[in-house]
Amino acid sequence: MPEIRLEHITKRWGKFFGVDDISLNIPDNSFITLLGPSGCGKTTLLRMIAGLETPTEGRIVIGDKVVFDSNAGINIPANKRKVGFLFQNYALWPNMTVYENISFGLKNINEEMPLLDAEAKQTSDIIRALKSGNDIKTVIDDCRDKNGKLDENKAYIKLIDFFTISIYTAKEIFKLKIHESKDPAKTASSLISGYEAKLSELKKKHSADGRFLNEKMQVMKKDKPVITKRKLTKEEIDLRVRACSRIVKIGMFMDRYPAELSGGQQQRVAIARTLAPEPQVLFMDEPLSNLDAKLRLEMRYELQRLHVETGSTFVYVTHDQMEAMTLATKICLVNNGVLQQYDAPLKVYNQPSNLFVADFVGNPSMNFVDANGSQDADGSILLTALGNHRLRFVPNERISLKEWRSARDKEIQDKKDKEIKRLSKKGAVEKTNKDEVFKYHVQYAEEPEDSFNDDPVPTDQDFVLGIRPENITLSSDGNISSKIYGAMPTGMESTLKLKVGVFLLTSVVFGNSIYRIGETVKCNISSNSILLFDPKSGKLITSGKLEIL
Repeated sequence: MPEIRLEHITKRWGKFFGVDDISLNIPDNSFITLLGPSGCGKTTLLRMIAGLETPTEGRIVIGDKVVFDSNAGINIPANKRKVGFLFQNYALWPNMTVYENISFGLKNINEEMPLLDAEAKQTSDIIRALKSGNDIKTVIDDCRDKNGKLDENKAYIKLIDFFTISIYTAKEIFKLKIHESKDPAKTASSLISGYEAKLSELKKKHSADGRFLNEKMQVMKKDKPVITKRKLTKEEIDLRVRACSRIVKIGMFMDRYPAELSGGQQQRVAIARTLAPEPQVLFMDEPLSNLDAKLRLEMRYELQRLHVETGSTFVYVTHDQMEAMTLATKICLVNNGVLQQYDAPLKVYNQPSNLFVADFVGNPSMNFVDANGSQDADGSILLTALGNHRLRFVPNERISLKEWRSARDKEIQDKKDKEIKRLSKKGAVEKTNKDEVFKYHVQYAEEPEDSFNDDPVPTDQDFVLGIRPENITLSSDGNISSKIYGAMPTGMESTLKLKVGVFLLTSVVFGNSIYRIGETVKCNISSNSILLFDPKSGKLITSGKLEIL
């Protein structure tokens, strides 16, 4: 499967930028989730890669083929990009069976592909099956009910799955009545010579034209497949349909209509239909959002398995951060059309690039604590936070705040200069949906009266601490005194709201203890993954540990 490269992709409507100058490299065989709040631009980005939406500017490359280039005037349509698209709405044809729904797109394929001898392919598959006569009998006999009556349709499906053959080949094998023989292996062996003679005759016809058949029964000439523009044979269509149905485990539902299936089964049909044309890349736009919570969890496992079995590149849109964390090899987090972070799930969780990412990823959300202080000579940072608590933040790696702020200021200025340069070009428009530093929320037991006033301009002495709920632990020898403000037990863990002065901190405590509202407890902030943010730019400065002084 190919890699996908996006270079400076922008999509705007008038002065509104849906996607703003995004560059990405999606590696081969990766599972990428496009994550972000509603209206952030993730679906627009997906549709532009697929060819369903035209970018305003930029370049898109799939494999070694440029599919869009605003400067060169290239825009290959969606049906020529060899991509599959799975929508939020399954859009199954209600008047077609499952088989007809999956095969529908295959019947319309008419493109250059290797020439196949369908008769030789079927003959070769029959020979392969006949070499296992005992297996044929065992597979078919498994389809008898308690009274010994044989279910022929079930037998066909079992033969298809066991020998990886088409329905037409399965019916031919069934007609041979090997399952009725007392010695199925001997009966099957006696039939092989006839089919081998037939296959030999078919091969002779090709050799007369200077051609031969390879192991897949494709027509070859001078060690290269003969390529011709053609439609798929009914044998090829059936093999693809059966292979896809096997992957998503719906082989027994081929004759049913969508209305006779559950939501999860309909979703599997939609996935199989998307996989059948063998797309280079599979795009999915919130495909599980219509399912209930239990089924959605089951389908996540199915998508993981599907990704491994197909070896395809998956690009998946979701606003559910739990879905993104559990499925993705990398998360592409977008907000207001701007790429916020593109990293592996655990890195996004443990090292969010800015306040928005830190707030969006994680359930319960991260605790944000305003702090004020300065860096000491030893590199640690002395802080005042949570009222009058004195804290020492010790970075995991030595850092100079002066140098960090200098680099930050340069980056801010470079961004302004770049925007001025862009706006000076002919036809450039100013972005109306301006990019702003994320307004994080500090939890209070009671919101202060001035909470709706304009926020003060941050100084270089201002910081924001980011603390994950699981990093706040209860302990009898804890350094911070608090009261239980709220408790939500879920069995294996409890989510607590701890009141520290006028502030609230969210904590996740593992175990099945019972906590009483108003109970006084002591807690610790015990982790070396406490995050330190810069409120001026919203960016992560570093991670480290907190010491209570």
